[in-house]
Amino acid sequence: MEFITEYGLFLAKTVTLVVALLIIVATIVSAMHKDKGGDDSDGELRVRRLNDKYRDLRESIQARMMGETERKLWQKQQKKKHKTEQKAEKKQTKAKATGAEPDEAARPRVYVLDFDGDIKASDTDSLRKSITAVLSVADAGRDEVVVRLESGGGLVHSYGLASAQLDRIRSKGIALTACVDKVAASGGYMMACVADRIIASPFAILGSIGVVAQLPNFHRLLKDNKVDFEVLTAGEHKRTMTIFGENTEKGRQKFLEDLEDTHGLFKDYVSERRPALDIAEVANGDIWFGQRALEVKLIDEIKTSDEYLIEACDRAEVVSVGYRRKRTLPEKLGLAATVAMENTVLRLLSAFRNQKMQ
Repeated sequence: MEFITEYGLFLAKTVTLVVALLIIVATIVSAMHKDKGGDDSDGELRVRRLNDKYRDLRESIQARMMGETERKLWQKQQKKKHKTEQKAEKKQTKAKATGAEPDEAARPRVYVLDFDGDIKASDTDSLRKSITAVLSVADAGRDEVVVRLESGGGLVHSYGLASAQLDRIRSKGIALTACVDKVAASGGYMMACVADRIIASPFAILGSIGVVAQLPNFHRLLKDNKVDFEVLTAGEHKRTMTIFGENTEKGRQKFLEDLEDTHGLFKDYVSERRPALDIAEVANGDIWFGQRALEVKLIDEIKTSDEYLIEACDRAEVVSVGYRRKRTLPEKLGLAATVAMENTVLRLLSAFRNQKMQ
């Protein structure tokens, strides 16, 4: 046990030193590149046919279950089938390019976008570019956009912008479906409610239609140590609450009024997009798991995104669209340091647990 403890301490010191060096290098490189800025050329749009992905998975397991002779005959048949499908697709593409009327038998398209939200909704810029690309080719009344959404919410203005990006899809008359496998709460649900349909897995977390703000106050600590902190403002409500100054009851009341106003805007936004929802029942900040969310009409169907997309492959061409920004060297170094730290902590915890079990 003593050896494990000493080894763990040594490893922790080593990792700390490496992480510190990586941070220093990342800071230097970032300073060297700070004037370059970022633009649309710093990333790329990635498009992938999910029909091919799911078909390859299905055909792979089918082929492995056959004998050699049967498999060769089956593979030959599949090649002929794929060639016929490719010819039909080329014909349709050519018709669109020449402005001819599309073939009625041609299948519609389902465009799949992903949004993984943090507190600042940092994925909004990638979502914006992906939506712009999709709207340039999607046909209203024929095609569909599916957003696989995961977010526990965050800053009001950030998620307001992300929701507005999804509103662009509906305003163009294109069907929008939101798929939630894990969580769409608070700002995440603000985004989800824009969709014509919301589909969630059985234990996905939804709702949290409320507003929260919290901050520490160090005024008494500073006062006990005879440290003065002054806040000078022009405008009665410029700073209603402060971290270091003394907060007044009047300032707290104004801050609460602002929260209530924001909550009212949130409720109105949800009510406009889901009129069948009893907003008074669900807008109390509470959360619901998938099945319960269906009962209160926060969602429309219980199903995972995989189920929905596999079914969509039978009726449409399903295409995954995503804009990926190229990571800068500081970001790569930071990511590598984070992964290294996480792996080290997990190994130490695992070693400690195994030692206790012996």
